[in-house]
Amino acid sequence: MTAQLNAYIHSEDAREQAAFYAQALGGEILSTMTYGQTPGTPEEIKDKVMHMVLSVAGGNIIFLSDSFGPSQRGRFISLALSYKKEEEARQAFENLSKDGTVKFPLELQPWGAYYGEVEDKFGVNWQIVTS
Repeated sequence: MTAQLNAYIHSEDAREQAAFYAQALGGEILSTMTYGQTPGTPEEIKDKVMHMVLSVAGGNIIFLSDSFGPSQRGRFISLALSYKKEEEARQAFENLSKDGTVKFPLELQPWGAYYGEVEDKFGVNWQIVTS
């Protein structure tokens, strides 16, 4: 099995945090998707960041999104695994789900990828996605 591991930061202000990291570490925001870009989004969250890709320090990738409540230090990072094959993503999701809690089932999303979230039995949050 081959996968890429990325940090995923849930932020009270993803745009501000990303701008800080880009400046502090040398980098750039590669893409930003807001909740407003998906159908049926309530007006009050349309400008919130759903997914942002930031390249820092020579090409390392960090993902960010806006949280919907105050961030607690030490509890606002998820580990995100990106797979090329759906079957590998499903296997990793199932393995991490054993004795854990499925937060969001691995399902096909409006942007065309499979995505799911699970908290493993150790309390680590994982996001599994196909690219």
